[in-house]
Amino acid sequence: MTSSQRQGVRGRETGWRRRYLGVALGSVGLVVVAGCAAAPERHEPDFDFEPPARWTAAAAAVDSLGAAPADSAPAWWADFQDATLESLVAEALSHNHDLRAAVVRVDAAIALGRLAGADRLPQLSAGFRGSRDRRNFIGTPIPTASITTYGVSLDASWEIDLWGRIRSAQSAALAEAQAAWADVHAARLSLAAQTAKAYFAVTEARRQVDLADEAVQSFRATLQSVRERFEHGTRSALDVRLAAANLADAAALRARRRAQHDRSRRQLEVLLGRYPAAALEGADSLQTAPAVIPIGIPSDLVLRRPDLAAAERHLAAAGARVSEARRAFLPRVALTGSAGSTAGAVNQLTDGDFFVWGLFGNLVQPIFQGGRLRAQAQLAHADAAMLLENYAQAVLRAFHEVEDALATESFLADEERAHQESARQAIAAQALAEERYRQGLESFVTVLEAQRGALRARGNLITVRKQRLDARVHLHMALGGSFEVPVGIDGRFDVEPGNVRPNVGGDAR
Repeated sequence: MTSSQRQGVRGRETGWRRRYLGVALGSVGLVVVAGCAAAPERHEPDFDFEPPARWTAAAAAVDSLGAAPADSAPAWWADFQDATLESLVAEALSHNHDLRAAVVRVDAAIALGRLAGADRLPQLSAGFRGSRDRRNFIGTPIPTASITTYGVSLDASWEIDLWGRIRSAQSAALAEAQAAWADVHAARLSLAAQTAKAYFAVTEARRQVDLADEAVQSFRATLQSVRERFEHGTRSALDVRLAAANLADAAALRARRRAQHDRSRRQLEVLLGRYPAAALEGADSLQTAPAVIPIGIPSDLVLRRPDLAAAERHLAAAGARVSEARRAFLPRVALTGSAGSTAGAVNQLTDGDFFVWGLFGNLVQPIFQGGRLRAQAQLAHADAAMLLENYAQAVLRAFHEVEDALATESFLADEERAHQESARQAIAAQALAEERYRQGLESFVTVLEAQRGALRARGNLITVRKQRLDARVHLHMALGGSFEVPVGIDGRFDVEPGNVRPNVGGDAR
């Protein structure tokens, strides 16, 4: 990277840091504008199901992997103890454009909160006007005259929010801002998981390429040995043909593995915000998944998953909009005032003799609006009911994802042990078949089957090890991040807009 390119990158990073800081400062401003208005409090609705005291799939997972206290690393990907993985996740959290878009959406939500709360404060405006009129005076010595008038004024209007209609609207907007920030946390968690899985995919693809290279070299040596025996008249041409076909199959497999490695590298680079040049190589080997699972209890789940926090905030916003729709039936009280000067010349506007003022009050009670207010109330109720069902389904789906991830951990642990034994036996069988073939005690078909079986078993072992790493990532996703429960404001997930943190590249728990 050239010096000018590095300066450009630093400039963009500085710009985004300022952007994140602007989000944080704007959030504080939102709270100031809100005054006594606040986002709706968190009230957990009653569901048709009751979470169990412990995860039903936890016993099998603990039996297979062991349990540990729930005080693991602050960032869940640190559990894999891979410095390269940690650096890649940090890079993705700092440079991924989808995550930056999610942060910008927080800006939009904060702006909507300001809009919703603006009507609670008096509205002031200043104006200057000038006019020239021609008037007719029939029956007077001067039948027509032109009159010039100038005026300046300071106008004020204020709707007194007696019933809390505007306050409810602002409360809904604050809840939506909280949901937007929870969405940022969810996006960070998802991006970290995608990066980890993409890194594991690159490493798996690299190991598969290495295995295919090894197979090609081994099968080429076998073909050479068979050809020499054929030239000495000890083996038939059929063995040569079978060995050549076996080598060609291995070469085709190697080309397919290389293509997979190329695709996986480019996919990871896009997540990192890099140009997809397939320059990353991955690790030399797949590490094993961490051996312990600090499980926790099901009731903690709704406290830690940012997607559930966002769903609950959307539901709270809908409840505030129901309150707003109900209060729209009540009278509105407004005050309007104006003060200024009106004169026939500009230099007279500062003369106190031309000072005028007015103060007006009005009370408006809706009587008939063609059913608009009733329809708005019905719409708000329907929207709240729909979001309640969506939230309940999201919670139920979250429980399913954790149970499924815990069960998968156990099944894959058993599968990996079986594949390890299969690979060990297949390698031994290949060596034995090749030795017996050299001694003339076995046909070449047996050697081919043994070679293919060993290649397949070793490839399956690489695949299942990667699947176990993916399963651990899925478990972290299902649990909402690390195994410890993050505690924010009110003992729950921190989605308060006044606490928007500009450090998007930090911990994505």
